[in-house]
Amino acid sequence: MLTTLRKAEYAELMILFFIQAAGMGIWFVPLGPMLDANGLQAIKPYAFAASALAAFISPLMFGAMADRQVPPARVLRWLATTSGVLMAGIAAAVQHHLGPGVVLLLIQVFSVFYAPMFSISTALVFAQLADAKKEFGPVRSLATVGWMAGALLIGGLSLDRSAYAAYLGAVVWLLVAGFTYFLPALEMPSSAAHLSWHERLGLDALTLLKDRDTRVVFAVAALFNIPVCAFYPYAPAHLRALGFGHTSAWMSLAQVTEIVAMFSLGWLLHHWRLKWIIAVGLCFGLARFGLSGLNTPLTLLLGITLHGASYVLVFITAQIYLNQRIDPAWRTRAQALLALLSGGVGNLIGYLGSGWWHDACAARSVSPWPLFWWGLTGMVAVVLGYFLWAFRDRPAGAPALAVGQKA
Repeated sequence: MLTTLRKAEYAELMILFFIQAAGMGIWFVPLGPMLDANGLQAIKPYAFAASALAAFISPLMFGAMADRQVPPARVLRWLATTSGVLMAGIAAAVQHHLGPGVVLLLIQVFSVFYAPMFSISTALVFAQLADAKKEFGPVRSLATVGWMAGALLIGGLSLDRSAYAAYLGAVVWLLVAGFTYFLPALEMPSSAAHLSWHERLGLDALTLLKDRDTRVVFAVAALFNIPVCAFYPYAPAHLRALGFGHTSAWMSLAQVTEIVAMFSLGWLLHHWRLKWIIAVGLCFGLARFGLSGLNTPLTLLLGITLHGASYVLVFITAQIYLNQRIDPAWRTRAQALLALLSGGVGNLIGYLGSGWWHDACAARSVSPWPLFWWGLTGMVAVVLGYFLWAFRDRPAGAPALAVGQKA
């Protein structure tokens, strides 16, 4: 009976990741085409930057709430319900041509509630796993499958350029909200009523940066995400330049290796030290951009294929590191701070910086792709060198880091 109960709990966590990532895919994949089709091209860069701006505010605030004031499942329920309502509002504003200012304002408000959800779900899942090293990879792989399912559903229903995609996304977020009633409610600290505003806003999470290794992991996640941001808007453009059609299908090669890496992560974490797993992920990032810089169809496809494995070995391993090395009372704030630094700092610099770098390369050459990708390769090499030099990697089994404790 205990085994059956354990399997049911495991399935709940997988379903949570699946439906939440499906909602993310339904929102993110058709956003650009939907804005283009409705004459809102001018706000497209700002619409994509909205989640990065929101990541500076809401993950820490809602993460602190989920750690100390309200059970994470309930916080997730509020966020998903509000996101569903706002997503329907975005669809209505686009359909009824309420103007770019109204649409962009709704997207920014939506992003404030959207940004913290995945870090809260991640912390909630970690809290329920008996062996995060072994179990998190397979559970997290369902998020990748969910993202693909959401994107395929949009394509199958021919909603790529329609505001009805946002209505569909609203339904999925309400499903996420409903599903939270099946999730466990974790106990809250008894001292939650005596929090300062500094603690309620989650700003005390910055004390996690006092530990050297933890600080390095946060820094590497943020720095590595800068070149990674160039992959999403510019790899499809490079594919088209080399004569490929159906670029979304070719880009899904990355999800194949992402799933393989997810299922391999448990074995790697039990046989390798965290330092070398992250280092290999950074090396895959080097290879991804370097191969793309060779500017041939085969090497570009190989580079795209390596993206998924690189993402898992760096970012998912970073999440597992935080779960292992940070006191459980700080679990959600640690994941939220990672979201702020990678999804906020990294994304904002990455999206804006990669656009500037592409334009600079295009001004120098008829074919900007070799210089563009090799420049990003150089940045990843710097991040890899910094990580190998700065990360000490305390041995496996070291106690969880208490806030304020020295490394």
